[in-house]
Amino acid sequence: MPTTTPRRWRSGTEPATARSDLKLRYLLSLTFTPLFALATAGFAVWAALSPAYGAPGRGTLTGFAVACGLLTLFAAVDLVVVIRRRRTEL
Repeated sequence: MPTTTPRRWRSGTEPATARSDLKLRYLLSLTFTPLFALATAGFAVWAALSPAYGAPGRGTLTGFAVACGLLTLFAAVDLVVVIRRRRTEL
């Protein structure tokens, strides 16, 4: 008698039909996408207007702008994914 093994072993105690809370993800993505976009613009403008040897330095401010830009991108992609999943599942 052949035994079947699952394709992927579950290591946690989560249920087999676990689902994410789409309403919460939608609310968080909707809140943080524009917030991170404003922070990106703010850090970019601050970096452009800061003196060469000021504190914080231009490199630090540029790094913050890039980090906020990546977070904006991540939140926007998550927002699109959540909207698509809500259309099909709810």
